[in-house]
Amino acid sequence: MIQTYSTTIRRKEMDAVLTCMVDEKIGPGELNARLIQTVKEFTKCDGAVALRSPAIALKYALQALDFEKGGKIMISALAPAWQYQTVVSLGFEPLVLDVDEVSGLVTAEIVSAGIQQGGRLLLLHETEGILPDFEGIMALGIPVIEDISQSAGASVPVLSPEGVPTEERKLAGSFGIYTIMGLEERDVLTAGGGAVLMAPGRREWIVLKKYSDEAPLTDLLPDINCALAWVQVKEYPRNEKTRKEIFAMFHQACLIGRHKMYAREMENGSTMSCFPLILASSFKDVKQYAGRKEIEIQLAYDNSVIALKDELSESCIHAKSLYLRCVHVPLYPRLTHAESAKIVKVLSSLP
Repeated sequence: MIQTYSTTIRRKEMDAVLTCMVDEKIGPGELNARLIQTVKEFTKCDGAVALRSPAIALKYALQALDFEKGGKIMISALAPAWQYQTVVSLGFEPLVLDVDEVSGLVTAEIVSAGIQQGGRLLLLHETEGILPDFEGIMALGIPVIEDISQSAGASVPVLSPEGVPTEERKLAGSFGIYTIMGLEERDVLTAGGGAVLMAPGRREWIVLKKYSDEAPLTDLLPDINCALAWVQVKEYPRNEKTRKEIFAMFHQACLIGRHKMYAREMENGSTMSCFPLILASSFKDVKQYAGRKEIEIQLAYDNSVIALKDELSESCIHAKSLYLRCVHVPLYPRLTHAESAKIVKVLSSLP
C-alpha cells in the first residue's frame, strides 16, 4: 500500500541525528543556533527562535505583539485545529472565517468582513502551499501572523509602483509581523515536531528577542530535533524539485478527469507540499477504488478547525464543502518512478 503521507528522511538526516545522540548533547544548544542561522538564510528573516511546537510559537508572537486579552483573532476554517485550540487556551477569542472555494484561502474581502465583526489580528495559514493575495490583505491595515508550515519556500513577484509584476520575488513568511514555520510530521519541513518563530524585520525582532532570551529551556527546540530540521532546510531545494516534477505529472493526469484542483501558480508561487484533489463524487467510492489499487487516499482537512467545530458549518459553507470533498493523494520525494506511474494511472481513471 502506498501511504498518503511519508516524511522524507534520508541518510543525511539520520547521520545528523545520530551524531547528535553520540555527542550526548540532545537538549537546546549548538544545533538549535545552527538551525536558526540556516532558517534566516532560507527565509531572509531578521531573527528567529526555534521552539517545541507551533502553539508555543503563537504564544510568543502574541506576547511580542502585546495583543489584548480577549481580543478577536481571525483564523481560517481550514487551518489546523491547533490554531483554534491555542487561541482559546491563551485567553483570546477565535473568529473563524470561511474560505474562497477556488483557492481554499481567506481573501481580502473575507478578512474585511471579519474586521467588521471585531477581528483585530489575522493568523494567516497558507493552506496547501498556495499563497494568498498579500497586497489586498496587507492593505487592510491589521497585524498579520503568517503560518508558512505548508508554504515555506514559495514566493510572489514584487510589484512595481504601477502595480506591474517584476522579476524580483518576495518569499512567503516576509509579509506578516511575525511568521510561524511548523516543523511537524506533515509540514513541508519536519523536525518530528516543533516550529520556528520568525521576525521578518529588525524592529519586530528586537521585541521578540526580549521574550525569546527569557524562554525556559522547556520551550526551546532540542538539538536532536534541530539536527533533523537543519538538514531538511538544507535539502529543501532538492526535495521541492522532486515534488514539483511529481505534482506536474499528477496535475496533467487530472486534467482529463472530472475532479477539480486548486488554482495556483505552478512555478515559484506555490510549494507542492501535497497533492489536493477536490472530488466531484463520493469520497468513499474514490477511497475504495484507490485502495483496490493499493493507494491510500485521506481527507485533506481531517485535522482542521472545521473538522473540530461542526457548529461552524452554516457560517463556513465553502470550508465545510472542501472538508467533505478535498482529499490528499500521496506526493512526497520518496515515491519511486513505478509508484508515481501507478498513481498517475489511478488519477486518470478515478470514478
